[in-house]
Amino acid sequence: MTATLDSAAVAQFLIDHPQFFEEQAALLGEVKLSSPLTGRAVSLQERQMEVMRDKYRALELRLSDLSRRAEENAGIANRFHAWTQALLVSGGGAAMARDLADGLRTHFAVPQVTLRLWNVAPEHAGAWFASGVSDDARIFANSLRAPYCGPNNDFEAVRWLDDAASVRSTVMLPLGPHGQTFGLLVLGSPDLERFTTAMATDFLVHIAATASTALAPLRA
Repeated sequence: MTATLDSAAVAQFLIDHPQFFEEQAALLGEVKLSSPLTGRAVSLQERQMEVMRDKYRALELRLSDLSRRAEENAGIANRFHAWTQALLVSGGGAAMARDLADGLRTHFAVPQVTLRLWNVAPEHAGAWFASGVSDDARIFANSLRAPYCGPNNDFEAVRWLDDAASVRSTVMLPLGPHGQTFGLLVLGSPDLERFTTAMATDFLVHIAATASTALAPLRA
């Protein structure tokens, strides 16, 4: 009796005998397969070319996506560099808070930016960035282990912005180490898709760390 071969056995045979189609080259043109692209029967060679073209197109799309992301990251890095340069030439003191917020608006095209600090030095107790901070806002800031990026769920901190009613998405960055925050940096946009929960937060973490260092001298 002749043993019946299933598809797995045939596949294993071809794997174990890679020279098979070299020895039986004529089969390459005789074996017919149904093409999912055209629906017609094609030779094994033609089907192999279709598979290779599909893989090549997938690789091209992947490369294009990687290139686009690299360009976006380079653009963000350049804007971050320009912002930090603006902080370096700031007059310091209370002016640093305004220069920091204005720089984010200018270099990152963020519609609205503000910040609040607590436990500031006595000479800054009456400044705009030290007013209107409730205990709940401080507790909220202290609870953030990472930047918040997403929809505005009627956060108290968003109400610190000049046009809070128009804000649909927001970023909130705790200033200072976790458990010892001394402020909150708030970004807002009327575009719901500007800041989403799916966004990467690497650069936001760098912005928070840089802002924390720049504003630390304002503390008591």
